[in-house]
Amino acid sequence: MWHDVRMLNATTNALLGLLVLSLFASGLWWVAQRPMFTLKMIRIEGVGESQLRHVNPSTVRTTAVPRIKGNFFTTNLDTVRQAFEAVPWVRKATVRREWPNKLIVNIEEHEALGTWGEEGRLVSVKGDVFTANMAEAEEDGELPEFAGPDGSEKEVVSRYRQLTGWFKPINLAPEAVHLSGRYAWTVKLSNGMVVELGREQSKTTLKDRVDRLIAIYPQLVMRLQDKIESVDMRYPNGLALKAQGLTLGANGRKK
Repeated sequence: MWHDVRMLNATTNALLGLLVLSLFASGLWWVAQRPMFTLKMIRIEGVGESQLRHVNPSTVRTTAVPRIKGNFFTTNLDTVRQAFEAVPWVRKATVRREWPNKLIVNIEEHEALGTWGEEGRLVSVKGDVFTANMAEAEEDGELPEFAGPDGSEKEVVSRYRQLTGWFKPINLAPEAVHLSGRYAWTVKLSNGMVVELGREQSKTTLKDRVDRLIAIYPQLVMRLQDKIESVDMRYPNGLALKAQGLTLGANGRKK
C-alpha cells in the first residue's frame, strides 16, 4: 500500500477533506454560539388583522417561555410551536425566525361559543373543545350550554346554528343543546322551555318537528302564557306538553 502513490494521494485528500469539514463545522458552531444570536425577543402577533384578546404576556411567560431552549440557530421551532399551543386560548401557533435574535409567533385564538359538558370545558365556534378561564369566556355574557358524545362537538355546534335559525320566527333562541348517547336531540330555549326533538330519522325529521311546534306555539302561549316547562315533539302527529300544574299527552288530554 505504501508504495501505491495513487492510494496514498487519495487517502491524503480524504483526510484533508475531513479536516476541512471539521474545521468548517467548528467555525459554524463557534459563530452560532456568539452572544449576538442569543434570543432577545419573542414577538407575538394575531393571525391576519385579528387582535389577541385572551393571550397575555404573563401567561406566555409562565407557560411557554420556560420550554424554549437554544438560540437563534439551535432552538427547535416545532418545540416552540408546541409550547405556545399549550397556552390557554391558543388554537394554533406558527413560528418563524427573524435575523439575528428574534422569534415571531403568529397565534390563532379560540373563540368560545359555549360550555361543553359538565367538566368546565369550552367549545369554540369551530367545534374545538378546550380548557380556559370560564370568567374570561363569559366576559360578554353567559354562554349557551352544549353536550354530546365524544367526537360529536362539530355536529352539535352545527345543529346549534340550525336551531338558532329555525326558532327565529317565534323570537326564541337555543340556550342549551344536548345530544344524548342514543343520538337524540334536546334543546332548551331562551324562555326556559325544554324541547325534546328525538333522533334524526331523516334529513328533515328535526326541522319538521320544529315547524310543527312553531305552528302551534302561538296558541300554546295564548292558553298557557309563560307556564310551559317542556314540549315533547317525538310523536308523529302530536306532542306532549308539561306546564306548571298541567300535563298534556299526545292526544291533548290531561294526565
